[in-house]
Amino acid sequence: MFLGEYTHTIDEKGRVTIPARFRGLMAAGVVVTRGFDRNLMLFPLDGWKELADKIAQRPLSDEDVRAFRRRVFSGAVDLVPDRQGRILLPNYLREFAGIENEVVIAGMYNYVELWSKEAWDAVRDAIEQDGDAARWEDLGI
Repeated sequence: MFLGEYTHTIDEKGRVTIPARFRGLMAAGVVVTRGFDRNLMLFPLDGWKELADKIAQRPLSDEDVRAFRRRVFSGAVDLVPDRQGRILLPNYLREFAGIENEVVIAGMYNYVELWSKEAWDAVRDAIEQDGDAARWEDLGI
């Protein structure tokens, strides 16, 4: 399970170090793709397969399904962390998410989000400023 928030620096080659707490779940490899909020989503291989299988079961005749497939699969890249736990984020994904120097790695239970530090700070601040718990009533929590 992926929990917590970590800030790391992208090196000159575009590599980011996966937090040590996450590495065991990602040792076999990961898939990184475009997120929905100008961020990146990083899945361990088994989590990616589960998501991909769900998407693949949806009918190709559905225009929304085709658009979703294009967004998720065309931007995806499979990676294997090196011995230091680093992955090389392709330039097109870094550009999409606006990741230049610092990246925030945020655990989302079954996957990880990667954000530019500035974008993450804005998202986190907006969530923390919204004290209306009724917003989440429909979640059943």
